[in-house]
Amino acid sequence: MMFRAQINGRCQLQRIDTERSRNEDAQDAELWVYEWIDKAYPNAPTFDAGVQTHIFKINWRFVTNGGQDDGIIRPVIGAYGWPFYPGSSMKGIFRNACTPDQANRYCGNELQGGDFEPGILRFHGGYPTTTEWTDGLIDIIHPQQVRQVQQEKRTSAFAQISLYQPEMRFGISSVEALDNDEWKTIWKILEKGLSHGIGCRVSAGYGQIEDHTGRTLYSCGLKGQGQAPKLLDGTGEFRPNVFRAAIRGHALRLFGGLTDVDIAEGLVNNLFGSVRGSGDVGLLSISFQTHQIEMDSYGRDRWEQPTYDVEGDLYWMLNHPLDNPDQRKPLINLIRSLTRFAMVLGGFGKSWRRADHRIFYPDYAEQDYKPLIGCHWQWNGEDSLRYDVRIRKLEQLSSFIDSIRDTALEWINVRGISLQSGRWADDWREAWHPDSVQVWGRVAESAEDCMAARWLHSPYREAIPSARIREGSIYRSSVTGQMGQIGRLWHRMYPVVGLKKRKDDPKGKPIPVRTSKYFELLTLFPDSSTEYHQFLQFLENEQQMFVKLWPQ
Repeated sequence: MMFRAQINGRCQLQRIDTERSRNEDAQDAELWVYEWIDKAYPNAPTFDAGVQTHIFKINWRFVTNGGQDDGIIRPVIGAYGWPFYPGSSMKGIFRNACTPDQANRYCGNELQGGDFEPGILRFHGGYPTTTEWTDGLIDIIHPQQVRQVQQEKRTSAFAQISLYQPEMRFGISSVEALDNDEWKTIWKILEKGLSHGIGCRVSAGYGQIEDHTGRTLYSCGLKGQGQAPKLLDGTGEFRPNVFRAAIRGHALRLFGGLTDVDIAEGLVNNLFGSVRGSGDVGLLSISFQTHQIEMDSYGRDRWEQPTYDVEGDLYWMLNHPLDNPDQRKPLINLIRSLTRFAMVLGGFGKSWRRADHRIFYPDYAEQDYKPLIGCHWQWNGEDSLRYDVRIRKLEQLSSFIDSIRDTALEWINVRGISLQSGRWADDWREAWHPDSVQVWGRVAESAEDCMAARWLHSPYREAIPSARIREGSIYRSSVTGQMGQIGRLWHRMYPVVGLKKRKDDPKGKPIPVRTSKYFELLTLFPDSSTEYHQFLQFLENEQQMFVKLWPQ
């Protein structure tokens, strides 16, 4: 498979063939992986005597681009057929984490006249510690940005080869005898270097370890449940890159409502990276440290699908130094605001535009021969419940959205970009501009009080022939979407969290208190369809249910 031409009918490692999936036939990437691991040795390579080693655990997935095969990203393959992190790459991240004196001593120094004095350390790379690296190698990538934010467009899934949560053993040796204290210093330097992420796609959460010392811009506690993505073998996996994908999309929506297409895309590429042209290394990367996760399934027969229930901490980190130190505070404000925006109005992962029907539409959830729809996310931990919850009353939502847009404008200004009056991405399907989007809301007293979930599946207004009132429905329209079409409505049940004074310390920080109430929010991107026009008329005429919150 490695040496076949990358053409249809011979071998296309990156492509996921939907016809093969339907017929449950093996994909070319699956055959490639089988041929690889079938011949790999059962035991990990060992380092030579005199090489010091240390083990680090990768939080999620890890990949280094071998650069050998057309069209697919796969690891470097080292001794005995085992995936390998090269010593040259290891030396590079180590040197970047050193002080100038440490770099000269350990990695080498360029002398006057062009000569080079080598350092005392030799970097031998890293291998997985066990054969568990052979599990879950095929990693699915499915770009969605254009389809979800900008224009209706079909997209395809692609395969890459990456290791799932590997434990890696790294080796370093020295030409000089070093005491234990100096070796501790050396491993601390390497740990600092590894904290920036190693391998490819680090900004999307790949190659991250738990230590983010000195790099964290913003962190928060989250708890969520929803439908887990499927790998090619049908198993489910919670993928931390859902946070980056969602927030990158929201950044594009917000900037698209403030400036023209080219500037909006350039700002987002600068923040999150891109492969446009020669590529951009984004300012931001993420890491999600899972504290608790439960994988399960929902539905039966052909509707059965994997689910997740997860708790953890999300970290946003700085990938490389800013052009100007004065940009740090606006950047922190921006990524904090984007995360809060995503939490208030939607969710993360598959079906993020919908509230979890298992919680908020029991009649649907009882019919387990239907697919799971929606997800549900909430803040977790006292700090996030106190500081990240910015809406405790429904009327605060308008000023909340205005503040998010002001924060995005502040970032545009510190980047030195001049805006042209009236220019914005007015042809995008979901640009966040007063002429393009509306947010409606109400207070639901409980999960059972959810009103709009049933409108996604049945009429929001029954017909009354005697009064010449027609049935009102948005089911399978451009409003709600259907198979192959993304709708233009978000439905969110955002938990209401109050603050309560401490009895023992009335003047101290109040205690966050969860309630049974929710803010039921509808985010609408109206089009010219009759169904949308009638639905907006219904909302306006039935204001005892929903009220328009933004724009005012």
